[in-house]
Amino acid sequence: VQLQASGGGLVQAGGSLRLSCAASALPFGSYMGWFRRAPGKDREFVAAINWSGESTDYYDSVKGRFTISRDNAKNTLYLQMNNLHPEDTAVYYCATRRYYLNSRTPSDYDYWGQGTQVTVSS
Repeated sequence: VQLQASGGGLVQAGGSLRLSCAASALPFGSYMGWFRRAPGKDREFVAAINWSGESTDYYDSVKGRFTISRDNAKNTLYLQMNNLHPEDTAVYYCATRRYYLNSRTPSDYDYWGQGTQVTVSS
């Protein structure tokens, strides 16, 4: 499975971006997630979604601002980010795990994209 993240860029605080993650294939039932790494910090969980899209999970600081979704027919994961804050600045990574249960732990994910830079100016 290969993942390709895109959609990052430079935006002012309060602005919006939509990230996409195109997969070469998706194991049936797989969970998908977004993580981010800010300069000098560890990679952290952002959001995750189950196969059907009916179950989602968000890091507290992005709840109400970010929306994760997926289109299995297109093998694509999305992250709509609204009302961006400077502290959202990071490299954003998409990932997928073959297991059907959610996890916020990066090491539980089997496949990773290369990352896309999001920079929010104040």
